[in-house]
Amino acid sequence: MAACVWRSRPEVVVELDQRFGEPVDAYVNGSQVWLLDNGPGGATLEWRLHPVAGFRRPRGLTTHDLFPTVALALANGEEPPAPPEELWGGLEAFSAYGDELEPAPLAAAAGAALGLPPEASGLVDHAAVGDRWEATGGQFCIVTALLEQLAESP
Repeated sequence: MAACVWRSRPEVVVELDQRFGEPVDAYVNGSQVWLLDNGPGGATLEWRLHPVAGFRRPRGLTTHDLFPTVALALANGEEPPAPPEELWGGLEAFSAYGDELEPAPLAAAAGAALGLPPEASGLVDHAAVGDRWEATGGQFCIVTALLEQLAESP
């Protein structure tokens, strides 16, 4: 499946918040998800902020207020409850419904939608990454695995 990846950094979180708003879903494992029709030809993309290995939510925040709290602090130049790179390994964009997208048009559309070009794009094997994450009980960075796959692809 074609995917684009950005490593976690403050500007990625701020752009996500400013351009896409709050996530449509947030998971106890730290994942934050947006579903938006901003892919090539209007395709629906899933934008997923993946947690770091061994994710731990900062004290006093719920799963659903984590992203907005961190994004607001960063946008206002304040200290967030935790730096984004300690919460999320990075952001991935891919077809939400399994549409076959070509990597180059996906990277162009996703980069334009987020206002930041992806650090890597190409074809990834989500099943292999998911199996590895499950086998380690979340003690594994999905973004690192995606970046490794993308570095190996032609």
